[in-house]
Amino acid sequence: MKKALLSLICIFSLQLLFAQVSHDSKLYKDLKARDSLLFDLGFNQCKINAYENFISEDLEFYHDQGGLTTNKEDFLNAVRNNICGNQEKKPIRKLIPGSLKVFPLYENGELYGAIQQGVHDFYINEPNKELYKTSSAKFTHVWILLNNEWILKRVLSYDHKNPE
Repeated sequence: MKKALLSLICIFSLQLLFAQVSHDSKLYKDLKARDSLLFDLGFNQCKINAYENFISEDLEFYHDQGGLTTNKEDFLNAVRNNICGNQEKKPIRKLIPGSLKVFPLYENGELYGAIQQGVHDFYINEPNKELYKTSSAKFTHVWILLNNEWILKRVLSYDHKNPE
C-alpha cells in the first residue's frame, strides 16, 4: 500500500513539474506577446522589424512542407520573399483561441527557457475577395531566456492539413 501511495505521489509530482503554465502567468503572457509580434505584426502585416531582434542567429526552423532553415538570415529572407513577397495573394495566420500552451524549462531550479505549442490556421488575403482558409497546422517553439530577453531558438511547423 505504501509503495502504491508513493508511486501515485511521484506521478502526480512529475505531472505538476511538466504541466503547462497558467494563462494568467507572466511566462504565458510574455510568450503570447512574442507570438503576437512574430505573427500578428511580422507575418500578417510584414513588419519584420517587430520581431527580428528576438530571432536567434542560429535559429533552426523545421517545416513539414518547406524544409529546414538553419539561420536567422535565411529565415528572414524567406519571410520577406515568400510570406511578404506578394501582397496580391498575402498569407495570413490566425492562432486558434485556447490552443496556446507554454511549458517552462528549468536547469538547477532556474528558468532558462520554455516550450510553446499551439495550433494555427492560415488564410489567403486577395484584393476584392473574402479571406479564405488554406490550411491548419501545429507549431512548437523553443524559447531561450538570454539576458532577460526571450529568444526564439527552434521552430517546428508540422501536421499541415488542407481545410475540409
